[in-house]
Amino acid sequence: MSSYTTVVIFSAFPVTKEDSMTRILLVRGMLAGVVAGLLVFALARVIGEPQVDRAIAFETAMHRAEGEPPEPVIVSRRIQKSFGLLTATVVDGTAMGGIFALVFAFAYGRLPVANPRALSALLAGLGFVTLAVVPALKYPANPPSVGTPETIGVRTGAFFLLIAFSVVAMILAVKVERRVHRRLGGWNASLVAVVFFIIVIAVASHFLPDFHEVPAGFPVTLMWKFRVAALEMQVLLWSVLGFFFGWLADRSFTTQRLHG
Repeated sequence: MSSYTTVVIFSAFPVTKEDSMTRILLVRGMLAGVVAGLLVFALARVIGEPQVDRAIAFETAMHRAEGEPPEPVIVSRRIQKSFGLLTATVVDGTAMGGIFALVFAFAYGRLPVANPRALSALLAGLGFVTLAVVPALKYPANPPSVGTPETIGVRTGAFFLLIAFSVVAMILAVKVERRVHRRLGGWNASLVAVVFFIIVIAVASHFLPDFHEVPAGFPVTLMWKFRVAALEMQVLLWSVLGFFFGWLADRSFTTQRLHG
């Protein structure tokens, strides 16, 4: 599609202030996501990749002990831990930043939090719990050599199904809090919402399958360090989205008030 055609299409639809602000927030969110992705890349290089190297070394030694040929290397580890990792973290951060900005734009004015920075921090906390903590409690991140190829499809499906349950449960919990807020007060309403969320997730997790596929002799400390590193990267991602995007959004709203 040519740039002229794009201009004609957008010119056919009037752009309201709300649409303009949503677009600005979307760009700000993607920018915050890029910054978050770069920082996560740096953190992963320091605390994550050494654990991956150790896990790969264990897997190679296990295959040699069993007399199996080494698996063919499609992409070298040098590329994986440099350009490959950088691409993955930046693309993931940009996508999450854009989605986060759209959620922020939808929530602003609908949730009883008027300050953009406070709302951004709140949404980042909810997103961290929903998309990082809940899945990690049932299906924590595993290093290479943990898990069998035969169950990868089932494991992936169960993981994303739990995320879907978590998102729905969080949305319902927010609605429950808003419904009982006036009757019970803010603190009690928040407690009711938290209990509701925990119950829904506990029930959903109970009916999802469990997987115990850690090979014999796998170092427990390596497993622990890898999972902690994965969670720390999620903490960094959501912290940058919450606080940096909140600062950018606050500046955008301030500029809009000054000019109009």
